[in-house]
Amino acid sequence: MNVDWVAIATIAAPLLALLVGAALNHALEARPRLISYLAHASAFRSTRPDGTVLHVYTHSVVLRNSGKRAATNVRFGHNSLPDFQVFPDIAYNVIDLPNGGREIHFPLVVPQKQITISYLYFPPLTWDKINTHVESDAGPVKVITVLPQAQYPRWFLSILQALVYVGGVATVYLLYLGVRWLIAHAA
Repeated sequence: MNVDWVAIATIAAPLLALLVGAALNHALEARPRLISYLAHASAFRSTRPDGTVLHVYTHSVVLRNSGKRAATNVRFGHNSLPDFQVFPDIAYNVIDLPNGGREIHFPLVVPQKQITISYLYFPPLTWDKINTHVESDAGPVKVITVLPQAQYPRWFLSILQALVYVGGVATVYLLYLGVRWLIAHAA
């Protein structure tokens, strides 16, 4: 079987240019990249000396700026704002909203900064009824679901990425050959 190197180059060149362009854009573009996630939610039950049971709930929300530019006016919205703690201790203020909600406002979140907000509250309030929105001047913050998983070494992930790329190019080339064969045998 003869390999049509012109066809491979015709297919691979735009794909390679797309990947290089996306990598350069990602590396050189200076902008804030904000993500937020629920770190944990916990419930504690404690019995007082008089025998009554006390239920205490807590959860933490993490905000991270993994970008190369500072994020301005980051706002955490709340239906109800219970007792909370911000770590590390940075400048913030609490703003009352017109419809009764409240926001924790961070004027500036520098690049590579991670902030944890821990909440403490009592029933009937639960963690899913507290937070509403997270946004900044750059737009809404990406809220992600965090799942524990094994971390593979960078070299292993690079090999997997290269194999996926080679497999994609080979698949496109095989499709090209299939279409060319169909056209040749249909005539």
